[in-house]
This record gives sequence, structure tokens and C-alpha cells, in this order.
Amino acid sequence: MKVRRKDFIKGLAIGTISLPVFIRSWIGENQAQNKMAGNFSDGRTYEWKMVTTWPPNFPILGEGCNLFAEIVEKMSAGRMKIRVYGGGELVPALESFDAVSSGGAEIGHGAGYYWAGKVPAAQFFATVPFGMNAQQMNAWILYGGGLELWEELYRDFNLIPVPGGNTGVQMGGWFNKEINSIDDFKGLKMRIPGLGGKVFEKAGGAPVLLAGGEIYTGLERGVIDATEWIGPFHDHLMGFNEIGKYYYSPGWHEPGAELEFIFNKEKFEALPTDLQAIMRAAAGYVNTHVLANFEAKNALEMSKLMEEGIEIRTFSDDILEQLRIFTGQVIEEAIADDPFAQRAYASYDSFRRKAKEYAALTEKSFHNSLQI
Repeated sequence: MKVRRKDFIKGLAIGTISLPVFIRSWIGENQAQNKMAGNFSDGRTYEWKMVTTWPPNFPILGEGCNLFAEIVEKMSAGRMKIRVYGGGELVPALESFDAVSSGGAEIGHGAGYYWAGKVPAAQFFATVPFGMNAQQMNAWILYGGGLELWEELYRDFNLIPVPGGNTGVQMGGWFNKEINSIDDFKGLKMRIPGLGGKVFEKAGGAPVLLAGGEIYTGLERGVIDATEWIGPFHDHLMGFNEIGKYYYSPGWHEPGAELEFIFNKEKFEALPTDLQAIMRAAAGYVNTHVLANFEAKNALEMSKLMEEGIEIRTFSDDILEQLRIFTGQVIEEAIADDPFAQRAYASYDSFRRKAKEYAALTEKSFHNSLQI
């Protein structure tokens, strides 16, 4: 049926005017149902624990978790109190998934590729080399079917995933030798997680998975020869510029690393529904806050690194093309014997192709030609 523009505008105006009435009606109905079910504003005070993969109070990432706890406590008028534990304070950083799954903690924060050994398909909800950037990841997860698949995947682990921030496009890492060809990766021990680590391995390198708080020591003691982490702000803060000689771009391995809050499903669903809504709303705020904070601080910190004389290099087109080929091979292997991974990647890739076509006409053209 053809809709006339005038009728569409009229309908839009009517919908806008009536929206508050609809919301009030919906809230009223649900409050009545929830009170009858005994699961709305029960008056109890809850004290929950959050475990993270980040060092305690780590800037942006750990701070985002603290902000989440603060918002939830204020919005719930003190009925939900959350204590945040950095990696190693309550459980080892990379055991957060298991801790929340088992109920040892009610909430976790990290990234899906940290659990790749346990849940291989989780990587597609974190980042894919040469894949989608932050805004495209958020679009796919929230409005492209990604979240429904993500929830289905984590359901068997008694977990509910919720987007919890994004790093944006990362840098390519710190190296103590120049990377002039794909052969220069051979024999290198590099801290690089997820699918990117598998691609690095295809190139002849040895990927090592280290939590953030262990990277500097690993570099200093020669446990690793190179590392990627996030971007200028955190890399400078961690002191990688004191050890690494060359700083490479772009972060082909993590074009938009999605972070996640994970809730113990059984405990979350037992909460009054207003507290559930409050935590989802707080997570949504933090999701936006973390990305904006990364963008602001990385831009400022990069200028400082350049003033200090850091040698910033760019991977050659030949290197990137070979890494792209390896990426295709890694993805094929990752989904070969995993029906769910096949479904997740099919959804991801279908959305990525459409987003890429649109971005070529908008974002790419703007950055390449129009930006002053």
C-alpha cells in the first residue's frame, strides 16, 4: 500500500502526541501485573558482586563498571548495591565468565573473545578482523538480530549478555622491530586474543593470551615480543612506549571490540522487573559512555605520543592483504564444525556487507573527501 507523505507526517505527529499516554498505560498495566506476581518493588535491598577482566579501577573500562554500579544504586534508590572487583581481586581476570555462570558473582564485564576456548562462537559478538566498526557492531547487535543470537548462545551457560561498551578501532600494536613484510611476523610471541590471534598464528607468529594487568611485565621479561592492547590512551598509560619501539596502525584485528556485561540468568530473572529494567538502562548508558570516552582520550593521547617522538608506522597494503586472506581461512575453520557459529557468522556477515555498502557512500566518502 502506498503511503502519502502528508498522511505519514500526520500519523507521525499523532503518534508523537499519544506516545506518553501509551507509555503511562503500559507502565500502569505492567506495574499491576508485577505487583500481583510479587516481583515489582519488593522493598528488599540486594547486594551483588561484579567481577571484571580489567585491573581494579582501570581507566575507562574499570571506571565504566564503577559507573554502572553507581547509576544502578542511584536509580534504584539504594535497593541494588553492586561491588565491583577488578581482575584478580575476587577471581582471576579470565575466569569471570565461569564465576558468573556458576553464581559465584552475579555480574561480569569483559569481552567475548576471552571465553573463546569455552564458547568459540562468542568471538563473533566481540570483534572480527577486518570486520565491523563500533557503530556497525552496535547496529547489528541491537537492531540486526545479533542480540537474540547472543542471548541464545549464552543461555546454556546460565548467562544473559548485554552490550557494555566498545573500544572503537584499535591500534595495530607495539613491536621492537620493523614489520616490513608478512614474514616479519614469523616467530614473534605477541599478546593478541581472539580471531586476530588465530590470524597472527597463520602468519607464523605465536599468539599469547594475557590479561591487561600482565602485559607490561610480559613485555619487560620477554614473555612476549610484541603486544596489542587498545589505543593511545591506555597504551601510554600502561607504559608500552617505554618498551616497544614501533607503534603500528591500523588495528586490523579489532576494528570495533564490543564489550559485554554478563548477568547470572537465574538471579537476574528472579529480580523485581523494575530492577531488571534499571540495570539494562544503566548498561545502555555505559555502552555509549565507554565508546565516547575512548574516542576523546585516544585522540588527545595520540598527539602526546607524537610529540614524544614515538615512531608510528603503518602496515603495508601487502601485509594487510595477506592478513585478510588468513582471516578468511580462520573464519572458515572456526565455523566448520560449529552449527551455531555458522548461524552467528552468517548473520554477522550479512549485516556487515550491507553496512559496508552504506558506509562506502557515507562515512568513507566523508573521511576521504569531505572532512576539513
